[in-house]
Amino acid sequence: MHDKLYIDGKWVAPLKGGKADVINPATEEVIQQIATATEEDVDLAVKAARRAFDKDGWPKLSGAERAKYLRAIASGIRTNQAGIARLEVLDNGKPFPEADWDIADAAGCFDFYAGLAEEFDTKSAETIVLSDSRFTARAVKEPMGVVGAIVPWNYPLLMASWKVAPALAAGCTVVLKPAELTSLTALELADIADKAGLPAGVLNVLTGAGSVAGQAIVEHPLVDKLAFTGSGPVGSRIMTEAARDIKRISLELGGKSPLVVFNDADVEQAVEWIMFGIFWNQGQVCSATSRVLVQDGVYDKVLACLVEETKKITIGNGLDDGILLGPLVSERQYSNVVRDIEKAKAAGASIACGGKRPDGFGKGYYLEPTILTDVPLDSEAWNEEIFGPVVCIRSFSTEEEAIALANDSRFGLAAAVMSTDHERAERVAAAFRAGIVWINCSQPTFTEAPWGGYKQSGIGRELGRWGFENYLETKQITRFVSEEPWGWYIKPKVGA
Repeated sequence: MHDKLYIDGKWVAPLKGGKADVINPATEEVIQQIATATEEDVDLAVKAARRAFDKDGWPKLSGAERAKYLRAIASGIRTNQAGIARLEVLDNGKPFPEADWDIADAAGCFDFYAGLAEEFDTKSAETIVLSDSRFTARAVKEPMGVVGAIVPWNYPLLMASWKVAPALAAGCTVVLKPAELTSLTALELADIADKAGLPAGVLNVLTGAGSVAGQAIVEHPLVDKLAFTGSGPVGSRIMTEAARDIKRISLELGGKSPLVVFNDADVEQAVEWIMFGIFWNQGQVCSATSRVLVQDGVYDKVLACLVEETKKITIGNGLDDGILLGPLVSERQYSNVVRDIEKAKAAGASIACGGKRPDGFGKGYYLEPTILTDVPLDSEAWNEEIFGPVVCIRSFSTEEEAIALANDSRFGLAAAVMSTDHERAERVAAAFRAGIVWINCSQPTFTEAPWGGYKQSGIGRELGRWGFENYLETKQITRFVSEEPWGWYIKPKVGA
C-alpha cells in the first residue's frame, strides 16, 4: 500500500503513475517508493470526500456513531504502536522513544476527539436569550464540509492526527496530504481507518509533492476548509489562494520562541529544559525555544552547564538503544542548518559547542547539537527559524529587558520562563506575546490544551475543544412564536 494512494475507500495507483523515493536519513538509503499524486488524483479524492459529506451521510451520523470509528482507529494505532513508531524512525530519523511517544499521543488524540464527538450530540445547540419575546433563537454548530489537511514532516502521524481526528469528530470529510519526505505513517493511518470500516470517501490520503498535490488541494473549489502546518512563506501563499474562494483556514506556522532564565532558577533544571526545548526531535520543532535569555547573575554558570551536558548527548541511528539525537530529516535540511550556522558565524556569533558533523559518521544527515553565543540581535540566527539542533543564548539584566527581548520577534508561537519566584513567573508569562507559554518547563504538549500562535506564527488553534471548533460553522436559527401577526405589510383584520 505504501506505493498507492487511498481514495474513496480504495488503494489505487496514481493516474499518471508517478513515484518518489523514500530515504532513511540515518543511512541515506532508499527504503521505499511512494506514489506522487497529481491534480487529477486530487480531483478524484476531493469529489469522493464531497460525496461522502453531501450525499452519503457522514455529517448526519450522531456524534456517538462517529466516535465509534475514532476509537477503532485509536485502537488500531495502539495495536501496532511499536511497528508504526519504527516506520516513523526509518522515515523521519528521530530516536525510537520519541517516535513511540508520538504514536501513543496520536492514538490518544483520536480517543479525545471521540469523547468530544459524543458530547456534541447534546452541546451542538445553544439557546439565545433575545430582547424581543416574540422570537426564540438558537445557535447551532455544524461541520464545515470537506477539509484539505496538509501536514509537515517533523511529526508525521501526530500532526496528521491533530487535523484528521477533530475534523472527523466534527462531521467533516478529509483529504490528507502528508509531507513528501515522511508519508509512510499517514498511509498506515489510512490502512487503519479502512480496517476500522470508515465509510468510503470520509478520509482520503494523497502522497506527493506539495507544489503539485498540495497546491491542487488548496485550489480545488470543492474544498471548504484548509488546515495547514508548516513554514510561514507557504502558509502565506495558502492564505492568498484561500482568499479567492473565501475558504476557511487554520495555519500553524513557524516560531523563534524565547526561553527566559532568571537568577533564582535552579540551574540544572533550567539546563535540562533548555536542552529539551531545542534538541528534542533534532530541533525540528515549530515551538522550539531556540532563543535563550539568561539573567547575567547566572549566565556563566548556565552556559558552562549547558555546554557540558550537551556534549554528553548520544548521537546515532534512532533505532539504536540510548540515542538522544538522530539525523536531520533530509540532505536539504542538513545543508540548510549548516548554512545557517555559517551565516551566524559570519555575523559575529561564536560556537560554544557543536556546529559540525560528528566524528565517525560518514553517512546520514547528522549534526552535532550546537550552542551559539554572542549572537547579534539583528542577525538571521537570532530572528529566523533554523529548525535544527541549534540554540542561541544571550544574557540580560532586568525583567523588563527580558520581556522586551523575548517579544521582539515577528513570531509568537511559544515562550518559556524559568524562575522559583511564582509571582514573577506569572507576571512574565502574562507579558509574553505568544500563544503557548510554559513556566519552569518547555515543550510539553497536551491534547486537551489549545495550540497555536500570535503574530506570524499562525491563525486559529488546534487541540482541545478549540481544535474541534476549528471544523465547525455556526448557524443562527430564529423562530417567530408570537400568536399576534407581524402585521408590517398585511394588517390584521379587525375582529378576525
